Amino acid sequence: MPLTNAGRNFIANAIINNGSPTFFTNANAHLGVGDSNTAFAATQTDLVATTNKLRKAMDATYPQITGNVITFKSTFGSSDANFTWAEWGVFNASSAGTMLSRKVEALGTKTTGTWVLTITETVSIGS
Repeated sequence: MPLTNAGRNFIANAIINNGSPTFFTNANAHLGVGDSNTAFAATQTDLVATTNKLRKAMDATYPQITGNVITFKSTFGSSDANFTWAEWGVFNASSAGTMLSRKVEALGTKTTGTWVLTITETVSIGS
């Protein structure tokens, strides 16, 4: 998953303990969904949708890490995010904050019911 510039900068600053970053803990991390299919750009700092977008907090015990894979999971209830899900992002706040990554992906149109969004981010080193 490509990182945003803000996500890259967050990781670099966290590695050297520069500043006081808001970590992607259960208390802070959120998954967001929106209805924009605008292509990913590393410079983006939020979902591109203008009105149809929503962030939800992590489910209990998330995020989780196993080896180099981080799993984020949020539940969107019956009245949450009832629109076409065309993009998603990983955030460290309910609004503003840092968007670690964003993906344009057709996930369907939610009209009712409960949907669970699970995102896995693999941390790897490439050349």
